[in-house]
Amino acid sequence: MTRAYLDNASCVPLRPEGRAALIDALSNAGADPGRIHVEGLTARATLEDARTKLAHLVGTKSRSVVFTSCASEAIASVCRGVAHARDGAQVISAVEHSAVRLGAARHGDVIEVGVDPHGRVPVDEIAVALKERPAIVHIQWANHEVGTRQPVAAIVALCREAGILCHVDAAQGVGRDTIDFDALGADLLSLSGPKFGAPMGTGALIVRRGLRLEPLLVGGDQERARRAGLEAVPAFAGLGAVAEVLADREGRATEARGAADRIDTLADAVCGGDGPGGITRLGDPDDRAPHILCVGIEGIEPQAVLLGLDQRGIAAHSGSSCATEALEPSPVLAAMGVDAERSLRLSVGWTTTDADIEAAATAVNDVVRALRALRS
Repeated sequence: MTRAYLDNASCVPLRPEGRAALIDALSNAGADPGRIHVEGLTARATLEDARTKLAHLVGTKSRSVVFTSCASEAIASVCRGVAHARDGAQVISAVEHSAVRLGAARHGDVIEVGVDPHGRVPVDEIAVALKERPAIVHIQWANHEVGTRQPVAAIVALCREAGILCHVDAAQGVGRDTIDFDALGADLLSLSGPKFGAPMGTGALIVRRGLRLEPLLVGGDQERARRAGLEAVPAFAGLGAVAEVLADREGRATEARGAADRIDTLADAVCGGDGPGGITRLGDPDDRAPHILCVGIEGIEPQAVLLGLDQRGIAAHSGSSCATEALEPSPVLAAMGVDAERSLRLSVGWTTTDADIEAAATAVNDVVRALRALRS
């Protein structure tokens, strides 16, 4: 059976450039980059080359890049570091990723800001929260479940004017949208390598020059004493290679347009008149991440839909956490005021083909029709 992988919002398959760089570094850059012998210096050169390439992709200088194992680690570093450095609550939106919601809650008071029915954070509500003089505002670039982009530039500007730190969770934006960290003016930005086709186990925290936070991991002076632990040089070499590919704005824009076109085609097929009915597109239909489609499916539990799709060769995910070990409704969808227990997320990437979209549309429609027939 030919399978179609449509869970790219979770993890994008490793791009060939990343694979090649990783394999090369496994053979040629396997020493500790903190040593001054030839082998160590070779590893250091590989690591710093990757840092420079990632910095170029996100619009900053290499000295602002702190390599981490994932975006969740970067976010945990922000939540803990800010709590130790500044007094005040941490502001989050009701649709932030669980790494932000739980990370902030672990370190003191949290001010939660609601969203509109599309999942967008109202800027005026952030302005109200800033009157409480919080320590930091966390805001995602684009939502991980419904794809809605947030008014990041406006929120960052408000924070700068108020002298409040601002952290941007850009896990669903880096590699797809153009991000210029230095021009944006944010203080911190977290990202995940596997979200745009780099090796698993890679992430980064981008830190504004001059800002210093107590590190989450201690025990060594790696990453300019900002994150202890031996760096996974081969994996970061792969990250740098992928970042270099995606730094080509024209190529990245072409890929994003292709993703958006495929998502729109899929949405039309399952939500339109030829679909089984009762399937509604969620999130903002226009200002959204190009690769994510989230739909609500009336009256059908997500586990049954996911299993049916998998049997037909379609890898997908439910926007609801009840498709995972947590067995809880999606807080994102609940905050939007829609059914938090019955949704489906399909997301495309660089490996997705038109045939995958056609197969997915047929499978979704067939599975939903079959499940409804069983219920009746």
